[in-house]
Amino acid sequence: MATSASSKLNKAVKQQYMDLPQGDKVQAMYIWIDGSGEGLRCKTRTLDSEPKTIEDLPEWNFDGSSTYQSEGSNSDMFLVPSAMFRDPFRKDPNKLVLCEVLKYNGKPAETNLRHTCKQIMRMVENNHPWFGMEQEYTLLGTDGHPFGWPSNGFPGPQGPYYCGVGADKAYGRDVVEAHYRACLYAGVQICGTNAEVMPAQWEFQVGPCEGINMGDHLWVARFILHRVCEDFGVVVSFDPKPITGNWNGAGCHTNFSTKEMREDGGLKVIEESIERLSKRHRYHIGAYDPKGGLDNARRLTGHHETSNIEEFSAGVANRGASIRIPRSVGQDKKGYFEDRRPSANCDPYIVTESLVRTCLLKEEGEEPTDYSK
Repeated sequence: MATSASSKLNKAVKQQYMDLPQGDKVQAMYIWIDGSGEGLRCKTRTLDSEPKTIEDLPEWNFDGSSTYQSEGSNSDMFLVPSAMFRDPFRKDPNKLVLCEVLKYNGKPAETNLRHTCKQIMRMVENNHPWFGMEQEYTLLGTDGHPFGWPSNGFPGPQGPYYCGVGADKAYGRDVVEAHYRACLYAGVQICGTNAEVMPAQWEFQVGPCEGINMGDHLWVARFILHRVCEDFGVVVSFDPKPITGNWNGAGCHTNFSTKEMREDGGLKVIEESIERLSKRHRYHIGAYDPKGGLDNARRLTGHHETSNIEEFSAGVANRGASIRIPRSVGQDKKGYFEDRRPSANCDPYIVTESLVRTCLLKEEGEEPTDYSK
């Protein structure tokens, strides 16, 4: 993607305006997931005072025909504030507001997977389901080429880059550090970062979060990463296999536990859950990327620390398995397990919901149960 010579703006010039006082007014940036199921959109409105709770935020609307969410003849969609965070770009008292999207008739938009996830999490709240998600991503230049890679070739083979240090091993650490601090400021439950196996590939971890909070915090962390990259003039990709060939793909490994799993003897409950997951592999693969498994088919090949998409497997400390039981969990006989199948561009709402459906609600078959009937 070629850019004009005038495309770069001066961030230092911008700062003198950002330092201006804003009086009693508050800027609230409303964020939502578009019709692609993985793209994020945002727009800002002025509030007369700082909102203290989600109830203080007004509902809003937008043109769904420009976000792959409606036809032009009936394009109004509604934004329902669902989670609120501090704004690390405009700073206090300004807010980031994650919203659910409703159609003109009040029903959830097709890519509003939060709506059903919230209902399912309420059904199992006494089990206190905890999640931690490991979000891998790749930094690209605006031309789509991996950040820091030679313009007409490839860097050296994988090996020195994972958790690497040095200008020849870690490409784009400034973005990672800025994102980490911005998430901490916002109140996102970020718990770590590291350089990944492929150069220009990184990971951040969010959790432990209970129930619906997992999806809320991961989506806002992704939004913050997009905005940080925008400021640095680079692009973040959550594509599960951004570079073909002998390079690692990008996943979103999901750690899951319940109150029972975390207590003494919980390993038995973990093993029972894995047994249920083994009988519902196709349902989970369909839920673990926005294209019903097609994106993951490029990544889950059985190579590059992945399992084969066609086969379910589980093992202790096995990074080539569908489900990994950490070695410490095997020793302590309690804790959590890691589902290594979700793709980097998965929707965390459907991933966490599907784990709860299979492991706690004990659903079977390839279709989710409709509890509204």
